Order: sequence, then structure tokens, then C-alpha cells
Amino acid sequence: MTQAHPRISKAVIPAAGLGTRFLPATKATPKEMLPVVDKPAIQYVVEEAVSAGLDDVLMITGRNKRPLEDHFDRNYELESALQKKGDASRLAKVQESSDLATMHYVRQGDPRGLGHAVLCAAPHVGHEPFAVLLGDDLIDPRDPLLQRMIEVQEQHGGSVIALMEVAPEQIHLYGCAAVEATAEGDVVRISGLVEKPDPADAPSNYAIIGRYVLDPQIFDILRKTEPGRGGEIQLTDALQQLADDEQAGGSVHGVVFQGRRYDTGDRGDYLRAIVRLACEREDLGPDFRTWLRSYVAEEMQQS
Repeated sequence: MTQAHPRISKAVIPAAGLGTRFLPATKATPKEMLPVVDKPAIQYVVEEAVSAGLDDVLMITGRNKRPLEDHFDRNYELESALQKKGDASRLAKVQESSDLATMHYVRQGDPRGLGHAVLCAAPHVGHEPFAVLLGDDLIDPRDPLLQRMIEVQEQHGGSVIALMEVAPEQIHLYGCAAVEATAEGDVVRISGLVEKPDPADAPSNYAIIGRYVLDPQIFDILRKTEPGRGGEIQLTDALQQLADDEQAGGSVHGVVFQGRRYDTGDRGDYLRAIVRLACEREDLGPDFRTWLRSYVAEEMQQS
């Protein structure tokens, strides 16, 4: 009989980073609020958590991140103005973000890495398993990765990490997992983890992407984890300890994702994500694709 494990109900979204790769746009605007077509990136992430059944969302923020809270709060003046104009469509869009989930916020204070950001969630999460969603990775809602990860965690317990195969020469950009196959094609058992290895030293080409379902024992380990790569407390280092010692917090499994992922953490990939999503929109796609084909054709002729 499959062992029952506590139902996951809470999502944690670290959003305290400085967004230095997008300066000067992020000098006064949080990178999470940069628009992806017509919604800020952070809203896609919250929508993903909610679609997986997690409507209790804790956001880890920092200085100059107040616009995140404002975006998910009510804006009575704007709503009233739209209501008086009879603009029901835009009113619904404005209200959508404030009605998505029960939002909570805590400040990280010192930017000491992803592991420290996750540790800031301990008082809110308590002794329950929980999900962590990073805002740089947008997962297409047609490919429900988080739901699958929750299913695997409920089946096996412990922690579950999202993995994606990347080209070997790209693995130095990611955390990397050493894996063992299981009876399920998309599930692997993780035996080791390393943060941004040299390609020659990487145990595989399975990269960690920004979705985790974690056992609460991770908090005890993070409290004792020394700063690692970059002088920061690395979540990968804490997960390595879990993989080494299942008695500490259960096994560590990975779900190998082969769906649509939009990387908004890099300027070039951010632009490509906008183009891909705009092309797939029913309201924007037909006209935008026509213009894009014309533009590419002109560029090819000139080159």
C-alpha cells in the first residue's frame, strides 16, 4: 500500500533578488514586475501555483519590492474609474490578480542566497511539505509540471526537484543532478547534486530548473548550511545533504520535464519568451505572426 503523506497547500516564491542582469530597467522596478506580453512575470508564477491547488502563497521580498504587494492588492481608485467607464473587460483583468490567492509577504533582509530565502519561509510553512517556485522560469499551463511533482511527493514523500535535459556545454549555468532511473519514465532518484559544475565534472546533463517540492526538514539543514558558491547559502547544498541521508528528510526524486518552459532570467531568453507567448495568444497571435514573418523576410533579404 502506498504510504500517505501530508497534502501540500503552500507555495513559496523567492522574489528578493536585485535583478542586476536587467539594469537599468530594474533600478526602481522589481524584475518580477517586468511585463511578459501584458502581465508581469510574477503573475504567471502565482497562477501556476494556484492551478496546482496551492492558493496560500508566501512571497519572499526585499527592499524596493513594494510594487509586488501592490499588484496583488486591490486598487479601488482604478477599479472605480473602470467601472464608471463601463470597461468590464479591463476591470476583470485588474481584479484578477487580487483575487488569485491568499498572499503573504516576508522580507529576506540580507541577500544571502536562495537557501536563505527559503529559510525565511519556515515560520509560515511550519511542519508541512511545501512548493518553491522561482520567477525566472515560466512553465506553460498546458504542461502541468508542478501538479506532477506534487503527485510524486505524495507517493514517495521526501523532496522532489524539477529537472530538464540541457546540452552538456550549458550545464555550467545550472545546478546539476546525478540520477538513477525508476520504474516511472519521467521520475528519477537523485543521488547527488552540484551547483553550476564545469561541464567536464558534471555528473549528467540533467539541469535543475526553478520548481521544488520540499520536505520541511530542509529548514533544519539550511540553518546549519555554510555559505557555498558565491558566498551564498545554496539550496542545492542542503538538498545534497538530504540525498546523502534519507533519515534526515526522506528521499529526493526528480521529475524530468519535457514541456514548454520560458526562461525570463536572461535578456535574450526574456525577449524570446515574449515572442513565443505573443504568437500563441488568440487575440494577438494572428496579426503578430503575420508581422513577424514579414519582418524576418525583410531582414533575410537585406542580409
